[in-house]
Amino acid sequence: MTDLRVRGLCIEYRTAGYAVRPIDGLDLDATSGELVMLLGPSGCGKTSLLSSLAGLLKPAAGSIRVGDTDVTSLTGRRVNDYRRHGVGIVFQSFNLVPSLNALENVTSPLRAGGWERRRARSRGLELLELVSLADRAHARPGALSGGQQQRVAIARALAHDPPLIVADEPTAHLDFVQVEGVLRLLRDLATPGRLVVVATHDHRMTPLADRVVELTPRVATTAALDTAVHTVPFAPGDVVFRQGELGAVVYLIEAGEVDIVRELADGGEELLVTLGPGRYFGEIGPLTGHPRSATARVRTAAVVTVMAPGLFRRRAALVRGTPVTPSASGKRVV
Repeated sequence: MTDLRVRGLCIEYRTAGYAVRPIDGLDLDATSGELVMLLGPSGCGKTSLLSSLAGLLKPAAGSIRVGDTDVTSLTGRRVNDYRRHGVGIVFQSFNLVPSLNALENVTSPLRAGGWERRRARSRGLELLELVSLADRAHARPGALSGGQQQRVAIARALAHDPPLIVADEPTAHLDFVQVEGVLRLLRDLATPGRLVVVATHDHRMTPLADRVVELTPRVATTAALDTAVHTVPFAPGDVVFRQGELGAVVYLIEAGEVDIVRELADGGEELLVTLGPGRYFGEIGPLTGHPRSATARVRTAAVVTVMAPGLFRRRAALVRGTPVTPSASGKRVV
C-alpha cells in the first residue's frame, strides 16, 4: 500500500537574514488510491510541501513516510533512487525539452535509467496511449497545445510507474476546455497502488478530490462570525502567533504589552516594536492571505481582543472616517 503519513512537518526558508516558515507543524494522512488536493493561494506552502514529498526539499523538522519509505531520512544514492522510481513529478510549466518530440520526452527518464532504446520506446508509446496522445508521438512541444503538453508531462511522470504522483498547479496555464481533460486524467491516475497529490488554487478541482487540504484558513463571512469578538488573557512569554503561520484573525491589545519580533536565519531574533493598549496587530496576514511576517510574543500580562478582518476594517474605518487598507492602517502590522 502506498499510504502517506506526514507528522510535525516544518519547512523553513532563510532569505535576507530572516526565517520564513510556509509550513509549520503539518500533520497529513492519505491512502493509496486517493486524489489529494492541496488548496491555497500563492505563498501558503503548496509547492514547498510537494517538493518535500518528492525528496527535492529537506524540511527543517518533522517526517514524511510514503509507504515503507521514510523520505526525510534519505540521503545520497537512496534519495536519487526514490526521486527516480518512487515519485513522478508534474510541473506547472510542463518542463518539456523543446528539441525532443513527445515520445522522446516521455522516454528520457527511462533512457537515463539505463533502459534499452526499443524497450523504452515501447513503454513510451504505451504511456502516450494512456494519455490519448499516441497520434502525436513525433510532435515537438511547440506543435502541441498547452493541454497536450501537460498530458505529455504526465506521461513522463509515469515512466517508472511510481506509487506517488505530485502535480504542481497542473491547470495553471490551460484554458477551460483543456482543464477538463487534464483533471479527468489526474482523477483516473489515482487507483489502488498509486496516490496522487495535486497543489492548486483552482477550486474547480475540489469536487474530484477524495481529500482536500486547505493550507490557508478561510475567514468565515457569516454575519455572526464577522461581528463576533472574544477576549483572551495572555501570560508573559506567551506566543500569540509565530512567523510563517497563516492567520485568519486580527488582534487588539486591551491591556499589557506585546512584542513583535522577527526570527533571523541564524536562530536569533530582531525586536521590531513593542505595542501597548489600543494597538492593533496581525492584520496584514488575514487581509492579504500571506503568512505572518513576524512573531507576536507577550511582554507583560496582557488581555487581547480577537476579531475577524471584516470587523477590524469597520472598526478602524469608524475611528478614522475612511475605509481601511493594509497600507493605510497606521499600525505596525504582521
